[in-house]
Amino acid sequence: MFDYSEYLRNEKLPHIWCPGCGHGIVLKSLIRAVAKAGWNKDDIVLVSGIGCASRLPGYVDFNTLHTAHGRALAFATGIKLAKPEMHVIVVSGDGDSLAIGGNHFIHACRRNIDMTLICFNNRIYGMTGGQYSPTTPSDDKTATSPYGNVEPHFDVAELAKGAGATYVARGTSFHVPQLDDLIYKGLMHKGFSVIEAAEACFTTHGRKNRKKYGPSNLDMLKWQRDHAVPVAKAAEMSPEELEDKIVTGVLYDIEKPGLIEQYQKLIDSFNGGAK
Repeated sequence: MFDYSEYLRNEKLPHIWCPGCGHGIVLKSLIRAVAKAGWNKDDIVLVSGIGCASRLPGYVDFNTLHTAHGRALAFATGIKLAKPEMHVIVVSGDGDSLAIGGNHFIHACRRNIDMTLICFNNRIYGMTGGQYSPTTPSDDKTATSPYGNVEPHFDVAELAKGAGATYVARGTSFHVPQLDDLIYKGLMHKGFSVIEAAEACFTTHGRKNRKKYGPSNLDMLKWQRDHAVPVAKAAEMSPEELEDKIVTGVLYDIEKPGLIEQYQKLIDSFNGGAK
């Protein structure tokens, strides 16, 4: 049996997440991926902003940083530039990373910095009262869209790919072995990796949308099961068939120089091309 206690600050438990929250599932996937990578805990920095996902740094026994709302990627960029030998991982919710933090998200992708972002996408502002977020599906009811959300939502993976991220993947909190693998591959990737972890918030999202997602936490997990489509199968489906589906797997994976390499070349040029 896997021993999670080795990677946790056990004195901080129990956690504060609601029963049935997918955050704990994704946390365990991250821990298993780190264990598979064989990384020393002292060589890892885990950074978060504000929101339900931001509690993760408090629970893991790594170097950790809990930063301002939407600024996790900015802080993480500074860490990676100052300590390029460190393994930098950012955990951020869909509101934190794509709304107030949207500009940092775009430029982290553009710079292709060698670090990993796990976007905890429960499609709602879970911690602050259930407002709709940039990923809330159209027509879904929230605290700030009681008659249904009229705004189109972001596709996290497409945004990351278009902005320049070199590894983009999506998994769900139901398909746990796949999520483990996607996170592990992101950690191993040289460049900016974005893993969207599609999950559910029953407390502030599901309760207002029971007719669509079901009346319980388990029903929302089953909804993920029934609406997830592997990327290979999705390629054979029409846009209409994919309307309410979650396309899962590695969606984009290329190699190209990133910000750290470019800075090193600049430094070397001042040193007469010593390296």
